[in-house]
Amino acid sequence: MDETRLKPRADTLPKVARPRLHKVILLNDDFTPRDFVVMILKAEFRMDEGAAHQVMLTAHRRGACVVAVFTRDVAETKATRATDMARSKGYPLLFTTEPEE
Repeated sequence: MDETRLKPRADTLPKVARPRLHKVILLNDDFTPRDFVVMILKAEFRMDEGAAHQVMLTAHRRGACVVAVFTRDVAETKATRATDMARSKGYPLLFTTEPEE
């Protein structure tokens, strides 16, 4: 009787792709006070005073500035919460997201 023996196969784990990252972008406007922008950056993005001030100034000078990079869900949540904080105080400040290249 011919008996075929199979070698046990090593289990291989499937490769899991890393989630695509998204940038949170602060868009400058001419109405929101600088101190309020710094306060939002500190509150929502956990920046210290110096980093928040630098991001605010960069957005002011260039029109926009990347605040941070997160997975898509986190980026969208933070951008929405930061924008909503500004809107609740009557400011047109806007945070958006876009995929990182």
